[in-house]
Amino acid sequence: MPAQLARMRQKTTGDAMAMRGKKQAVDDGAIRALLKRYACPLPYHEVRARFMGNIATPDMNASPMQEIHRVWGDELPVFEDKGEAEAFFGKLLQGMWNGLSAHQKRSDPFKLARVKTAPASHEYLGRLARVRREELDGFIDGLFAGQEEMDFPESAHNAIGTLGEMRALFAATETLATDPPGPADTSTLEDTAKHLRELTRIAEAEINVVIQSCRKARQQMLETFVIERPGTLH
Repeated sequence: MPAQLARMRQKTTGDAMAMRGKKQAVDDGAIRALLKRYACPLPYHEVRARFMGNIATPDMNASPMQEIHRVWGDELPVFEDKGEAEAFFGKLLQGMWNGLSAHQKRSDPFKLARVKTAPASHEYLGRLARVRREELDGFIDGLFAGQEEMDFPESAHNAIGTLGEMRALFAATETLATDPPGPADTSTLEDTAKHLRELTRIAEAEINVVIQSCRKARQQMLETFVIERPGTLH
Protein backbone atom coordinates (compact mmCIF):
# COMPACT_ATOMS: atom_id res chain seq x y z
CA MET A 1 0.00 0.00 0.00
CA PRO A 2 2.76 2.61 0.79
CA ALA A 3 4.25 2.27 -2.72
CA GLN A 4 0.85 2.66 -4.39
CA LEU A 5 0.11 5.61 -2.13
CA ALA A 6 3.36 7.29 -3.14
CA ARG A 7 2.53 6.91 -6.83
CA MET A 8 -0.91 8.42 -6.31
CA ARG A 9 0.56 11.28 -4.34
CA GLN A 10 2.76 12.13 -7.31
CA LYS A 11 -0.34 12.29 -9.54
CA THR A 12 -2.02 14.85 -7.29
CA THR A 13 -0.70 18.41 -6.99
CA GLY A 14 -0.01 19.96 -3.62
CA ASP A 15 -2.55 22.68 -4.25
CA ALA A 16 -5.29 20.18 -5.02
CA MET A 17 -4.51 18.17 -1.89
CA ALA A 18 -4.73 21.33 0.19
CA MET A 19 -8.28 22.15 -0.93
CA ARG A 20 -10.51 22.50 2.12
CA GLY A 21 -13.93 24.09 2.28
CA LYS A 22 -16.51 25.50 4.61
CA LYS A 23 -18.99 23.30 6.45
CA GLN A 24 -21.83 22.02 4.35
CA ALA A 25 -24.96 24.05 5.13
CA VAL A 26 -27.24 21.04 5.46
CA ASP A 27 -28.99 19.60 8.51
CA ASP A 28 -27.27 16.24 8.41
CA GLY A 29 -29.28 14.95 11.35
CA ALA A 30 -32.59 15.62 9.62
CA ILE A 31 -31.41 13.98 6.39
CA ARG A 32 -30.13 10.91 8.23
CA ALA A 33 -33.47 10.60 10.02
CA LEU A 34 -35.35 10.92 6.72
CA LEU A 35 -33.24 8.20 5.07
CA LYS A 36 -33.84 5.90 8.03
CA ARG A 37 -37.57 6.64 8.17
CA TYR A 38 -38.03 5.78 4.50
CA ALA A 39 -35.74 2.74 4.59
CA CYS A 40 -33.17 4.09 2.16
CA PRO A 41 -31.10 1.10 0.94
CA LEU A 42 -27.89 3.17 1.03
CA PRO A 43 -26.11 4.76 4.01
CA TYR A 44 -26.11 8.55 4.36
CA HIS A 45 -22.47 9.02 3.34
CA GLU A 46 -23.00 7.04 0.13
CA VAL A 47 -26.18 8.95 -0.78
CA ARG A 48 -24.35 12.22 -0.20
CA ALA A 49 -21.45 11.21 -2.45
CA ARG A 50 -23.84 9.83 -5.06
CA PHE A 51 -25.80 13.09 -5.22
CA MET A 52 -22.52 14.99 -5.60
CA GLY A 53 -21.53 12.75 -8.51
CA ASN A 54 -24.90 13.29 -10.18
CA ILE A 55 -24.62 17.05 -9.69
CA ALA A 56 -21.24 16.92 -11.43
CA THR A 57 -22.22 14.58 -14.28
CA PRO A 58 -21.77 15.89 -17.82
CA ASP A 59 -24.99 14.08 -18.79
CA MET A 60 -27.26 17.00 -19.65
CA ASN A 61 -30.35 14.78 -19.35
CA ALA A 62 -29.69 13.82 -15.72
CA SER A 63 -32.06 15.19 -13.08
CA PRO A 64 -32.31 15.13 -9.27
CA MET A 65 -35.68 13.36 -9.39
CA GLN A 66 -34.25 10.57 -11.53
CA GLU A 67 -31.35 10.11 -9.14
CA ILE A 68 -33.60 9.98 -6.09
CA HIS A 69 -35.61 7.25 -7.82
CA ARG A 70 -32.39 5.36 -8.56
CA VAL A 71 -31.21 5.62 -4.94
CA TRP A 72 -34.41 3.88 -3.82
CA GLY A 73 -34.04 1.20 -6.47
CA ASP A 74 -36.67 2.85 -8.70
CA GLU A 75 -39.29 2.12 -6.03
CA LEU A 76 -39.99 5.24 -3.97
CA PRO A 77 -41.55 4.98 -0.51
CA VAL A 78 -45.32 5.05 -0.17
CA PHE A 79 -46.49 8.42 1.16
CA GLU A 80 -49.61 8.99 3.23
CA ASP A 81 -50.52 12.15 1.36
CA LYS A 82 -49.25 14.91 -0.91
CA GLY A 83 -47.87 16.89 2.01
CA GLU A 84 -45.67 14.03 3.14
CA ALA A 85 -44.34 13.55 -0.38
CA GLU A 86 -43.58 17.27 -0.69
CA ALA A 87 -41.73 17.22 2.64
CA PHE A 88 -39.72 14.19 1.52
CA PHE A 89 -38.60 15.71 -1.77
CA GLY A 90 -38.18 19.14 -0.22
CA LYS A 91 -35.63 17.93 2.32
CA LEU A 92 -33.69 15.96 -0.26
CA LEU A 93 -33.76 18.60 -3.00
CA GLN A 94 -33.86 21.96 -1.22
CA GLY A 95 -31.77 20.71 1.65
CA MET A 96 -29.26 18.06 0.69
CA TRP A 97 -29.06 18.52 -3.10
CA ASN A 98 -28.88 22.31 -3.08
CA GLY A 99 -26.38 22.24 -0.23
CA LEU A 100 -24.12 19.91 -2.16
CA SER A 101 -24.42 22.06 -5.31
CA ALA A 102 -22.41 24.75 -3.54
CA HIS A 103 -19.36 22.47 -3.77
CA GLN A 104 -19.10 23.18 -7.48
CA LYS A 105 -17.32 26.36 -6.42
CA ARG A 106 -13.54 26.12 -6.21
CA SER A 107 -13.69 28.07 -2.96
CA ASP A 108 -15.93 25.44 -1.35
CA PRO A 109 -14.64 22.01 -2.46
CA PHE A 110 -16.44 18.78 -1.67
CA LYS A 111 -15.15 16.76 1.28
CA LEU A 112 -15.80 13.16 2.17
CA ALA A 113 -17.77 12.36 5.31
CA ARG A 114 -15.95 12.56 8.61
CA VAL A 115 -15.32 9.24 10.31
CA LYS A 116 -14.89 9.53 14.04
CA THR A 117 -11.26 8.91 14.94
CA ALA A 118 -10.60 5.98 17.24
CA PRO A 119 -7.55 4.06 18.43
CA ALA A 120 -6.06 2.08 15.58
CA SER A 121 -7.65 -1.36 15.45
CA HIS A 122 -8.90 -3.77 12.82
CA GLU A 123 -12.45 -2.63 13.57
CA TYR A 124 -11.60 1.05 13.05
CA LEU A 125 -9.63 0.37 9.84
CA GLY A 126 -12.45 -1.76 8.48
CA ARG A 127 -15.05 0.92 9.20
CA LEU A 128 -12.97 3.73 7.69
CA ALA A 129 -12.13 1.70 4.58
CA ARG A 130 -15.77 0.63 4.13
CA VAL A 131 -17.09 4.19 4.35
CA ARG A 132 -14.54 5.44 1.83
CA ARG A 133 -15.21 2.54 -0.53
CA GLU A 134 -18.96 3.19 -0.37
CA GLU A 135 -18.44 6.92 -0.97
CA LEU A 136 -16.34 6.30 -4.08
CA ASP A 137 -18.93 3.78 -5.31
CA GLY A 138 -21.64 6.38 -4.76
CA PHE A 139 -19.79 9.24 -6.44
CA ILE A 140 -18.98 7.21 -9.55
CA ASP A 141 -22.50 5.76 -9.73
CA GLY A 142 -24.02 9.24 -9.56
CA LEU A 143 -21.51 10.58 -12.05
CA PHE A 144 -22.47 7.97 -14.66
CA ALA A 145 -26.19 8.60 -13.96
CA GLY A 146 -27.22 5.05 -14.73
CA GLN A 147 -25.27 4.81 -17.99
CA GLU A 148 -22.63 2.19 -18.78
CA GLU A 149 -20.37 4.61 -20.65
CA MET A 150 -19.91 8.36 -20.83
CA ASP A 151 -17.50 10.81 -22.42
CA PHE A 152 -15.47 12.85 -19.95
CA PRO A 153 -12.90 15.62 -20.32
CA GLU A 154 -9.35 14.24 -20.17
CA SER A 155 -8.62 15.58 -16.67
CA ALA A 156 -11.85 14.07 -15.32
CA HIS A 157 -11.14 10.78 -17.11
CA ASN A 158 -7.69 10.57 -15.48
CA ALA A 159 -9.08 11.43 -12.06
CA ILE A 160 -11.78 8.77 -12.39
CA GLY A 161 -9.09 6.22 -13.16
CA THR A 162 -7.21 7.21 -10.01
CA LEU A 163 -10.39 6.97 -7.97
CA GLY A 164 -10.90 3.45 -9.31
CA GLU A 165 -7.44 2.46 -8.08
CA MET A 166 -8.14 4.00 -4.71
CA ARG A 167 -11.47 2.25 -4.47
CA ALA A 168 -9.62 -1.06 -4.92
CA LEU A 169 -7.20 -0.16 -2.12
CA PHE A 170 -10.02 0.73 0.27
CA ALA A 171 -11.85 -2.49 -0.60
CA ALA A 172 -8.73 -4.59 -0.03
CA THR A 173 -8.11 -2.92 3.32
CA GLU A 174 -11.74 -3.47 4.29
CA THR A 175 -11.45 -7.17 3.50
CA LEU A 176 -8.19 -7.60 5.40
CA ALA A 177 -9.49 -5.69 8.42
CA THR A 178 -12.69 -7.72 8.51
CA ASP A 179 -10.83 -11.04 8.35
CA PRO A 180 -7.23 -10.31 9.39
CA PRO A 181 -4.66 -13.05 8.66
CA GLY A 182 -3.31 -12.73 12.18
CA PRO A 183 -2.65 -10.31 15.04
CA ALA A 184 -1.05 -7.00 14.10
CA ASP A 185 1.10 -4.80 16.28
CA THR A 186 -0.07 -1.32 17.19
CA SER A 187 2.52 0.45 15.03
CA THR A 188 1.39 -1.42 11.91
CA LEU A 189 -2.25 -0.55 12.58
CA GLU A 190 -1.38 3.10 13.17
CA ASP A 191 0.65 3.25 9.94
CA THR A 192 -2.28 1.78 8.01
CA ALA A 193 -4.65 4.31 9.57
CA LYS A 194 -2.33 7.13 8.46
CA HIS A 195 -2.25 5.74 4.92
CA LEU A 196 -6.06 5.61 4.81
CA ARG A 197 -6.33 9.20 5.99
CA GLU A 198 -3.79 10.25 3.36
CA LEU A 199 -5.75 8.35 0.72
CA THR A 200 -8.86 10.21 1.89
CA ARG A 201 -7.21 13.57 1.21
CA ILE A 202 -6.08 12.43 -2.23
CA ALA A 203 -9.54 11.05 -3.02
CA GLU A 204 -11.10 14.41 -2.11
CA ALA A 205 -8.67 16.19 -4.40
CA GLU A 206 -9.38 13.83 -7.31
CA ILE A 207 -13.15 14.10 -6.79
CA ASN A 208 -12.88 17.87 -6.96
CA VAL A 209 -10.84 17.62 -10.16
CA VAL A 210 -13.76 15.68 -11.65
CA ILE A 211 -16.29 18.21 -10.35
CA GLN A 212 -14.43 21.20 -11.78
CA SER A 213 -13.59 19.52 -15.08
CA CYS A 214 -17.19 18.42 -15.66
CA ARG A 215 -18.57 21.80 -14.59
CA LYS A 216 -16.41 23.48 -17.22
CA ALA A 217 -17.48 20.94 -19.84
CA ARG A 218 -21.17 21.54 -19.08
CA GLN A 219 -20.71 25.28 -19.37
CA GLN A 220 -19.08 24.85 -22.76
CA MET A 221 -21.91 22.60 -23.95
CA LEU A 222 -24.49 25.16 -22.80
CA GLU A 223 -22.64 27.97 -24.57
CA THR A 224 -22.49 25.91 -27.76
CA PHE A 225 -26.22 25.20 -27.51
CA VAL A 226 -27.02 28.90 -27.14
CA ILE A 227 -24.84 29.83 -30.11
CA GLU A 228 -26.21 27.08 -32.37
CA ARG A 229 -29.86 27.46 -31.36
CA PRO A 230 -31.86 28.81 -34.32
CA GLY A 231 -33.25 32.30 -33.95
CA THR A 232 -36.89 32.86 -33.06
CA LEU A 233 -39.18 33.42 -36.03
CA HIS A 234 -41.44 36.49 -35.91
